[in-house]
Amino acid sequence: MIGRICGILAAKHPPQVLVDVNGVGYEIDVPMSTFYNLPAVGEKIGLLTHLAIRDDAHLLYGFGSEVERAAFRELLKVSGIGAKTALSVLSGLSVNDLSAAIAAQETGRIIKVPGIGKKTAERMLLELKGKSVFAGAVAGAVAAGAADDVRQALLALGYNERETAETLRQLPADLPVGEAIRQALRLLSRS
Repeated sequence: MIGRICGILAAKHPPQVLVDVNGVGYEIDVPMSTFYNLPAVGEKIGLLTHLAIRDDAHLLYGFGSEVERAAFRELLKVSGIGAKTALSVLSGLSVNDLSAAIAAQETGRIIKVPGIGKKTAERMLLELKGKSVFAGAVAGAVAAGAADDVRQALLALGYNERETAETLRQLPADLPVGEAIRQALRLLSRS
């Protein structure tokens, strides 16, 4: 099993990257959350990986953090979810957002991910409920109910999903919605 790849980032073509390791190029599919945090082409990179062996191919999937890889592996255990769909889920939702949706059993957030219908979302919520990967991921983020209100407010103001998710992770957990929005706007105005 290949658990980690370290080398030079040779190319970036979403959702795939090419990592040159001593003259051998590894094609690795990554979720967009990892893709956005990649260094420039030609710089050193290290990715945690998951190797999937099928009859017709050996496929590598890469992740920027252990939590993201663990979430991917849990998603693969859900019946009807394959690697491409699991990457889609992690591209559309951060692990914290997915954890909050699982904790609240909120299908609405999950069906926004391309390729996920209502039945698949319900099955995913049922099978992932209580998994340790998702249980602790929300810690340190704004409380789930308030986070959704803040998220909606920031999106309505024109901020994109990635900016919004990154800002929500920086907010303390015990803030009321109004104060959380004010602090989020202050954080966004600095960037």
